[in-house]
Amino acid sequence: MRKLLTLVSAVCWIFVVAFYPATPAWSANKPSSRMNPKERAFFENKIRPVLVKKCYSCHSSKSEELGGKLRMDSRDGMRVGGESGPAFVEGRPNESLLIQALRYDGLEMPPDEPLSEAVIQDFIQWVKMGVPDPRIDHPLIAKKPDVESAAANPELWSFQSITNPAPPAVNQPNWCFDPLDRFVLARIEQAKLKPAHDASPVHLVRRLYFDLIGLPPTAEQVEAFLNDYEQHQQQAVIRLVDELLASPHFGERWGRHWLDVARYGESNGNDGLGRNPTFPHAWRYRDYVVQALNDDVPYDRFLTEQIAGDLLTAKTPAERDRLLIATGFLAIGAKPAKAMNVNFDMDVVNDQINVIGTGVMGLSVACARCHDHKHDPIPTSDYYALAGIFLSTETMWGYAANQPLTAPETPLHVLKAKGHYVAPPDSGAKPNVDERTLSRKKKPQKVYPAGTPLAMGVREKKKIVDCKVNIKGESKKLGPKVPRGFLSACQMEQTPELTDKSSGRLQLAQWLTSADHPQTSRVMVNRIWLHLFGQALVRTPDDFGVYGERPTHPQLLDHLAIRFRTEGWSIKQLIREIVLSHTYQLSSFCDEQILDTDPENRLLCRHNRRRLDAESLRDSILAVSGQLNREPGLGSAIANVDELVNKAGNLHLPHNHRSIYLCMLRHSEPPELSAFDLPDSTKPVGKRNETTLPTQSLFLLNSPFLVEQADSFAKDVLADPELNDTDRVHLVYRRALNRSPESSELQRALKLLEDVDQALESEISQADLRRVAVWATLCQALLNTNEFRYVD
Repeated sequence: MRKLLTLVSAVCWIFVVAFYPATPAWSANKPSSRMNPKERAFFENKIRPVLVKKCYSCHSSKSEELGGKLRMDSRDGMRVGGESGPAFVEGRPNESLLIQALRYDGLEMPPDEPLSEAVIQDFIQWVKMGVPDPRIDHPLIAKKPDVESAAANPELWSFQSITNPAPPAVNQPNWCFDPLDRFVLARIEQAKLKPAHDASPVHLVRRLYFDLIGLPPTAEQVEAFLNDYEQHQQQAVIRLVDELLASPHFGERWGRHWLDVARYGESNGNDGLGRNPTFPHAWRYRDYVVQALNDDVPYDRFLTEQIAGDLLTAKTPAERDRLLIATGFLAIGAKPAKAMNVNFDMDVVNDQINVIGTGVMGLSVACARCHDHKHDPIPTSDYYALAGIFLSTETMWGYAANQPLTAPETPLHVLKAKGHYVAPPDSGAKPNVDERTLSRKKKPQKVYPAGTPLAMGVREKKKIVDCKVNIKGESKKLGPKVPRGFLSACQMEQTPELTDKSSGRLQLAQWLTSADHPQTSRVMVNRIWLHLFGQALVRTPDDFGVYGERPTHPQLLDHLAIRFRTEGWSIKQLIREIVLSHTYQLSSFCDEQILDTDPENRLLCRHNRRRLDAESLRDSILAVSGQLNREPGLGSAIANVDELVNKAGNLHLPHNHRSIYLCMLRHSEPPELSAFDLPDSTKPVGKRNETTLPTQSLFLLNSPFLVEQADSFAKDVLADPELNDTDRVHLVYRRALNRSPESSELQRALKLLEDVDQALESEISQADLRRVAVWATLCQALLNTNEFRYVD
């Protein structure tokens, strides 16, 4: 049957291409002339530190003698090259002198000893990316700004205090549902434009379902909303929003957004030695995030629990366990190869600083590890002030597949409350064990009895220390000691005091969530706006620094940040207020004047059409086919797998729960999701890339998952013998697209069914099987359409 369904999928694809045109040109944003955040982060984290440590001594403006007349301390210097020519050919690593030299192929750089294979691969990837390089010949100097200089320098906008601007006057005050609408409408009126018309009720209900719970509405839910909306308009919207915010699926949708920021993964990822050990207990942190968002834990408390949950008071064993699990936020990051890296402990600290800096503050603090930040006001001393906090913290990731060359074994939190799920010993995946594990010494005995519930996380070290500056990022080359502390450029009225009795993580959380911290609330508000509109007010959500984009609506950003804090840091409340605004409820369709004047929709005259992310696409297919299990998934497929999983295809066991419960192995993603821009989970990601690749079309056309779901969809549609073919076409459209087919669509669909039936007559003699295959063709065609895969 599967073979035959795959055969007829070609017919389905012709149907899609012929009758469902590509996404309208107006829905795509123009490419930015600036380097994208992912490229900048790659350079700053992977390339610049190596250049500084290994190349600048001989190839910079400060070198006593410029080796080979090649400067490597500036973008233009590497492009012009030296005596042997340009250092690279963009996009072609095998033709680049730089890569040949790093491989010791004719040239040898650095001359004292070759770089590790992992670092060489980073440079190869950099060249493949087109050598993105933000450096200039005269970089900005990172200096600690005082309040006056920060206020006078617009480039340091995110370090300035959050204001509380009054909503501006507008010509059409009755248009505004919420004060935030005034900030938007004022800008539109200044541009002498008008907002687009309101979204149709059908588009609005679908938008709300996807944005709030990540699932499509059923035909019955759409009909119920339309009936309520016809009589009560905005009151119907309010009722629906409150219902969706109270749904347990809210935490599954918005928890996935946070897991991107938290760089969540259930394995270590490739550590440079080609090893990928599992983290069998990481899923407990995933479940913590889902439940915390469903419970609307205030964001300041949510952050505090993840940074310092082990230091908070708990009233019950269950609460104590929950707080310990929360600290998995700091433990789940990818670890480097211990065997290749004398800086292992400081690399773990660097990952923790990066998730706090980028994830919470929107600042690339980790760039100050080797030198003062080149453009933001973050000196190296600030980096090591934070490093002391995490160096005084024990990170607990567990056995790491019993591979000390990868990451030395550490303890885990033992959970003591009753009722924790523990997977039975014989459940879950059966791994293909990497042959390299067979040569290891005797596997150490487990220190925890079978069935003990365990969790990754952090706890205090017995000895609290201040960190010494690692000169050029080298942990063996030490400079002066830096007292533990925070970013000096964030000028606040009161800064929590650190003592020698604790690491300072609790004080760090208090500092981040202080009422006058300039970044924390702005960054989170911006992330929420991004997920509701498809574009953020600051379009570089992970970079609020000098080279990040400026806010399109700075007063609106501050207005929302103030509301967020004064209303108790409630994520649900802020989302509720935004989706009930008139700005959110605009149509994504507009007239040519708006498109010509503001093609990137910076003025928010209209809503943005958006493609479903990987998880929402899979979940929608399961929901429409009738195969979605809406209960939470229990544990993980690797809950009992503590091995290297480089070839991990058989670890991705089939299940029909929400996609957030799939096994998320680094560098071995679930096959149902991998084609659609999943982040690699090695660093915080606030905004996913959105690519359009042939592999995505091939997945929609040929993947066993989609073929099987189309088959299930067809069988469900055929289950009622009272329906005729016209009724069934209407049913397929209502379930897949939340609407009835137009007359022309109905006729095309019926003709398609007839043509496919004739084509398969010689292939499938049994009428019942052929009928399922015929209807599966139509079902798969609709699941391939832009109308199904995009939200207006």
